[in-house]
Amino acid sequence: MLFFALIYVVEGIGQARVGILSQPLTAWLKSLGWSTVQVTAFLSIPNLPWLIKPVFGLISDCLPLFGSRRRAYLLLANAGGVVAYGCMLFLATPGALALPLLLTGYAMAVASTLCGGLLVEGGQRYGNSGALVSQQWLWFNIATVLTSLAGGELVEHFSPIGALHSAAGVASLAPIPVLFAVWRLAEEATVKARLKQRLRSIIQALKTRRLWLIGFVLFLYQFSPGFGTPLYYHMTDDLHFSQSLIGELGAVSALGWILGALLLRGFLRRCGTRRLLYLGIVLGSFSTLSFLLLQGPVSGVLVNLGSGLSSMVTTVAALTLAAESCPDGAEGFAFAGLMSLMNLADPVSNNSGAWLFEHVFDDRLPPLIFVSAIATAFASILIPLLRLKN
Repeated sequence: MLFFALIYVVEGIGQARVGILSQPLTAWLKSLGWSTVQVTAFLSIPNLPWLIKPVFGLISDCLPLFGSRRRAYLLLANAGGVVAYGCMLFLATPGALALPLLLTGYAMAVASTLCGGLLVEGGQRYGNSGALVSQQWLWFNIATVLTSLAGGELVEHFSPIGALHSAAGVASLAPIPVLFAVWRLAEEATVKARLKQRLRSIIQALKTRRLWLIGFVLFLYQFSPGFGTPLYYHMTDDLHFSQSLIGELGAVSALGWILGALLLRGFLRRCGTRRLLYLGIVLGSFSTLSFLLLQGPVSGVLVNLGSGLSSMVTTVAALTLAAESCPDGAEGFAFAGLMSLMNLADPVSNNSGAWLFEHVFDDRLPPLIFVSAIATAFASILIPLLRLKN
């Protein structure tokens, strides 16, 4: 539990899409005159490595490094993150920043894949996958509270490029504690199986129809036209929110995630995966529609708090289903594959939402919110396909 707390605090700081880089990077690109579609497309760059997580899982499952399937690779990934974020301190054009931004995505995706393997192993060993997933997102969002506040203040008080460089400097320091903690805190099963045995397990996983079905359902469960970048433009240009206030609302959303994690700790013992999936759909649909009420700071706090809470329920439900479905011997590969399908839903959602906002809805947010809520509700007809007992 302590290891997962540390590793996901670092990921909460370092992920470009939600960490300390998120608001400074978006504000900087907006200051260059970029449209919502252009900004959303650029912000998808660090998401690309998350789509090939099965490759990282395959390598770690089949090719132990120094007798370890997770620890040694975790050290390399976090060291790479330090270097990639450090390089961003000296660059000032989108073209130059694209490569190190992509490398930060690789560092975070590799680390996430390896931790996913440890999560599946620990969850299946102790029968507490839901608790580990909840722990993961609890600490991820504790970090996100701090980075949202910090990101907003950086944009408010520095030039756009100065705020981005300051955020990159903080992100470059975040992985350093992990380098010292991996060997002491990460529990890992002893490597006994040979390469052929691992490959057989992975091939068997690929032949499992249920695993493919779960991946399909998870993709559609996560997909709905996103409005993150259009919402930022709306709050900045139409509602005239300050950058500090936008950062504070991001922190409120993360507090909602934390509240959801705390509530789920007791609820998970009594609620099965099927009920949790349905609950996530209901809460997600209503929380999406609640953004129609966003008018000022007070409504912003209430809407973002509810959105964070519902997102926590949705995410824990999806990840618990994924963790419980992974076969022995291919935990890292199978879990990474399921996560890649969920991660694919993220850029598809965001880019389709930005395109609809700009080219179909004529820069109007309410129609996009309605479409997003309907897409979330649609996932409810998919749950019976899984034939879950509880």
